[in-house]
Amino acid sequence: MSLVGAKVLRKEDPSLLTGRGKFVDDFSPPNTVFAQFVMSDQAHANIISIDVSETLKMPGVLGVWTAADFVSFPNLPGGMTDFERPVLAHDRVRWAGEPVAIVVAENRYQAADAVPTVLVEYETLEAVTTVEQATAPSAPMLFETRKSNVLTKVPMLDDLEKHFAKSHDRASLRIVNQRCAVVPIETVGCLADWTLDGLTIWATTQAPHHLRNKLASWLDTPQNLCRVIAPDVGGGFGAKIVWYPEFFVAPLLSKWLRRPVKFMQTRSEAMVQMTHGRDQVHEIEVGFEKNGKINALRMVISQNLGAYGDPTGLGLATLTGWMAAGCYKIPHVSTGFRTVVTNTTPVAAYRGAGRPEATFSIERIIDLVALKTNLDPVKVRQINFIQPNEFPYETHNEAVVYDSGDFPQALDECLRLLDYDAAKAQQAKNLADKNAPLIGIGFSCWLEIAGFGPNGSLEGFGHLASWESAQIRIAPDGSATIFIGSSPHGQGHETFVAQIASDELGIPFERISVIHGDTATVLQGIGTMGSRGVPTVGSAVKVASERLMVRAKKIAAHLLEAAEQDIEVKDNAFNVRGTPGKKVSWSDVGLTSFQPLRLPPELQAGTLEERLFHESPNFSYPSGAYACVVEVNRKTGKVKIQKMVVVDDCGTVINPLLAEGQVHGGVAQGIAQALYEQVCYDTSTGQPITANLIDYLIPSAPDLPNYIAGRITTLCPNNPLGAKGIGESGAVGSPPAVVNAVVNALSSFGVEHIDMPVTSEKVWHAMNGRK
Repeated sequence: MSLVGAKVLRKEDPSLLTGRGKFVDDFSPPNTVFAQFVMSDQAHANIISIDVSETLKMPGVLGVWTAADFVSFPNLPGGMTDFERPVLAHDRVRWAGEPVAIVVAENRYQAADAVPTVLVEYETLEAVTTVEQATAPSAPMLFETRKSNVLTKVPMLDDLEKHFAKSHDRASLRIVNQRCAVVPIETVGCLADWTLDGLTIWATTQAPHHLRNKLASWLDTPQNLCRVIAPDVGGGFGAKIVWYPEFFVAPLLSKWLRRPVKFMQTRSEAMVQMTHGRDQVHEIEVGFEKNGKINALRMVISQNLGAYGDPTGLGLATLTGWMAAGCYKIPHVSTGFRTVVTNTTPVAAYRGAGRPEATFSIERIIDLVALKTNLDPVKVRQINFIQPNEFPYETHNEAVVYDSGDFPQALDECLRLLDYDAAKAQQAKNLADKNAPLIGIGFSCWLEIAGFGPNGSLEGFGHLASWESAQIRIAPDGSATIFIGSSPHGQGHETFVAQIASDELGIPFERISVIHGDTATVLQGIGTMGSRGVPTVGSAVKVASERLMVRAKKIAAHLLEAAEQDIEVKDNAFNVRGTPGKKVSWSDVGLTSFQPLRLPPELQAGTLEERLFHESPNFSYPSGAYACVVEVNRKTGKVKIQKMVVVDDCGTVINPLLAEGQVHGGVAQGIAQALYEQVCYDTSTGQPITANLIDYLIPSAPDLPNYIAGRITTLCPNNPLGAKGIGESGAVGSPPAVVNAVVNALSSFGVEHIDMPVTSEKVWHAMNGRK
């Protein structure tokens, strides 16, 4: 029976569920000391002085270091010239929470007690927290060598006015995609141990080789003496791709102190130090006909980068522009963008990274066109869809080529699972009953660029390349060990890799081990991000397995004195087709592969090992159709999700359990953005006012609905598995479905749009005609 497509239980779960998982904070070699950062309490200020005299007297304190101690080292890698981020702030702080000093003590409690005794004198400067503030004529400059807070600006190539003029009507919308905190269950941390044998650092990272390469360069240390280990990682969502200062400072402190140095963020520290996500403003205009057909779309994107331009943050607006038209055939599309620094926590990738922002805007525009034309939003989507026979489809913006899809089928399946007619009937009934809650029905038909693997796709974000690696070794007993360059933080790599390899090699699932996350054992890797796990590392495992099997069958044929083309693998054995009972086991073949006297003359000992760096010719494009039904309390404005239907097309599904888990988690984060979450600042001082989980609202299980899940399948032609990826899908598709449902519920009040998060207060004001 094939394991690909089967609901196989996760290999990873027994150790995690029984508390035997090993995370960074579970490692404490003998003599480990603890580091704690001193964070700026000013959003924008010049540093006048730092007094550590009292700190050095505190119990257990081993030392205090400031920017002056790192002047011989460069700024953190990846930043733009004149906008680079230092490891510790020197001369000036640019956001409340920026590290200005680091205290090391014998234990974490002594370090925490010592931090408040570091006295920093500041000269407070005017702070800016929004793009509008930062680009105002009188705005203070965050970087004194520059005359603008705008890092990059790409103008629209065409304003499309001639196409708008030919349209029956036009409409515009300003959309704010609010700033979100990432909030993984595990914060950022590391443990660095620099000995005579070199540096070992355990880090909460999504890309250990990526970190190793940059860290070795920054430290001027050979890569073979710099080992990065990503043990069990408690969620990443993009924020753990980032090169954080502690990853660079901790190794030096370990070298200087000759002791292991550990740092782990507290939750409050993580809320201001870990990178944030989203924070875009879109100015959109659309031209359309009476029948809802869209002729022209233009979008200007303003990306708030926070205090520094993280490499992934700098690319967000580009990805948003690429996906501006979504799954619709719009003949004229033009986008432009600018990226701006502000006195806020830096912004980087967050689950979806630019694609949820694009999807939210185009799906809100579709509903706006439906409202203006008095058409059913479903009909407007159907009339504008790219059709299945038009793939591969080259968009009219940025020459992006979609691989495959069937958007009409996905929406049809969504409507079926929703029972759209029944939902509309209930909506009409409740509207007539003034004591019943209002009902709203919202849709989202989405598409995202994923499977980051084509050459050049990740190099611009500071990565070595865009391939992914796999290495397979067969032991003398016929078991297999697979080394992969992509390491998980919840996705289930050990499971899906073993499923793919088991199908290709015929080795039982339980006899396959998967190794990842250690630069000393895995030669090279790129990392886990951008829904690339199955499309890249899964494909690498499949192709490497196929190549290895050629030699394995050659050995089996030699042992069985049969033709290679007659050899087939079944039940952990090599059989001769048409000759029942004539077979050799994988153990026989594995043992023979190390015995030169028994091998075919053209093979050498150890031949059953294969290494592959898989490169994809293009991206993959997961898609889907989501629907949401909400109840809105007429008196309070409280929104309750009554039903959530999600239909995904992720190509080949390796393990439905893993796929469903990824969708459930993504939808939860999407609902959280739609209804609950927002990072807020005092716009006059730059002080964060949502710096803990009391003030920053994340939903828990009782706040979330059960999901009705469906699936359609169109295969990706750009990788041998036909897989598209699914890790970010739920976060891309769900926010517009929820918000469209709320706006639909309020349509009788003349409401056309509400920005996220759609809180009870906003809804109440909308129903009562107030802003």
